[in-house]
Amino acid sequence: MTVAKVEAVPLDRTVSVIGTLFAKDQATVGAQVEGQCEKTLVDFGDRLTTGQEMALIDTTTYQALAQQAAANLAKARASAANGGQNLKRTQDLAKEKIASASDLDKAVADAEQAEADVKAAEAAEAVAQLNLAHSRVKAPFDGAVAQRIVSKGDYAKAGSPLFEVVNDSVLKFILQVPERYASFVQKELRVRFNVDNYPGETFGGGVYLISPAVSTASRAFNVGALVTNTNFRLKANTFARGALVLERAVPTPMIPLEGVVSFAGVTKVFVVEGDTVHARAVKVGRIQDRRQEVLEGLKAGERVVVSGQSRLSEGLRVTIQSPQATSAPDDSASTAAAAANEKR
Repeated sequence: MTVAKVEAVPLDRTVSVIGTLFAKDQATVGAQVEGQCEKTLVDFGDRLTTGQEMALIDTTTYQALAQQAAANLAKARASAANGGQNLKRTQDLAKEKIASASDLDKAVADAEQAEADVKAAEAAEAVAQLNLAHSRVKAPFDGAVAQRIVSKGDYAKAGSPLFEVVNDSVLKFILQVPERYASFVQKELRVRFNVDNYPGETFGGGVYLISPAVSTASRAFNVGALVTNTNFRLKANTFARGALVLERAVPTPMIPLEGVVSFAGVTKVFVVEGDTVHARAVKVGRIQDRRQEVLEGLKAGERVVVSGQSRLSEGLRVTIQSPQATSAPDDSASTAAAAANEKR
């Protein structure tokens, strides 16, 4: 049989997680004016920039209304100018006692009414211009069209949904963490994950959201990590599985995979203490490079049997022999011969 020393290997302390990748920003773009859709300029899958036109809604009508409002404003301003001039003349005549007080009062009232008409016309013209702008539906942010709801010829009422738009340049990986790890989770921790459509490839992100409440159904809480979606390879609403890194490079006991014996639901190793072998139950974790992480039951420096366990039993005496002179030195393993008699 052979034995090997338990090594303290620096490994990240992690917790396995599953979750979903959501778009960082997602919006249903609705109609802000009422009318018939003249034209749609984008379809699902098209990429957008902020302010890019997506559809046109009855722009001819709203253009005409804007021109009418501008004309009404010009007329109101002309009337206000005339009223101002008439007021000045009346004031001059009143000083010379030619115009009566009632004439002056009427001139003042007419001038004030004309100014009020200007303000009303300005407001109407602003609304008309705003409606004209809203008749050209524009993208609210950089992103892509997830769904086109409206088609040319459809009649849209104010508030009717037209497009589903997502910002997928940055995704949110929303995952669930068991409540027993709550004290370890903090912002900027790293998350590693995999998705089915890129087998063998690992993606990463950083924690930026932590839910303050634990779900009573799952006994877990939500954590959100921001993921930069380079070249838009990842799609929103994709399922992902991975690991949340709680601590970096934690010294972790590791032994060769062959040293772990599992039988009847019990996981154990044989530990060499002096010249005697003892079976010891252990709790194991990850496997890396054919080495097994031992979470409980072993400490660095102890020696465990990694071959020939079938011939061993509790308390069996063994004699540790040095490696053959022709063998290369190895601090992690040595050759041992079991004694012919059991410990009495």
